[in-house]
Amino acid sequence: MVQTAVNASDIGKCWKVMHELRPHLAEENFVATVTEMMQEGYQLAFIEGDNGYAVSAIGFRYQQFLFNGKHFYIDDLSTLPEARGKGYGGRLIDHVCALARQRGFDVVTLDSGHQRFAAHRLYLNKGFVIASHHFSKKLAEDF
Repeated sequence: MVQTAVNASDIGKCWKVMHELRPHLAEENFVATVTEMMQEGYQLAFIEGDNGYAVSAIGFRYQQFLFNGKHFYIDDLSTLPEARGKGYGGRLIDHVCALARQRGFDVVTLDSGHQRFAAHRLYLNKGFVIASHHFSKKLAEDF
């Protein structure tokens, strides 16, 4: 069952699975960071395992751009290694797509590291296409 994180306890349940994807994050800042992001429109959904913690989680937000209109952008999608291959990531993608359809959005977007081949298979199997290259520049390199 897909749940939406609505409080610090729910966010905390997602720490381990999100740390799997984002190992640079510090546990002591995780709940506060996600809470702040939620004030900016970030949403966090998860599937809870038998141990009371998330085995898979997805973070997404509303955006609007001239080139593709209103849409949800998936920031994060992670499943614990021991829970992979059970369809959790696909269920969470389906959840976000259903929410987007309910709001009349035409598209859901995401970026994915070029080395994440298993994730790419999931995205392609869910109907996503590789539509562009995403570029970024670390500004600290200019100084």
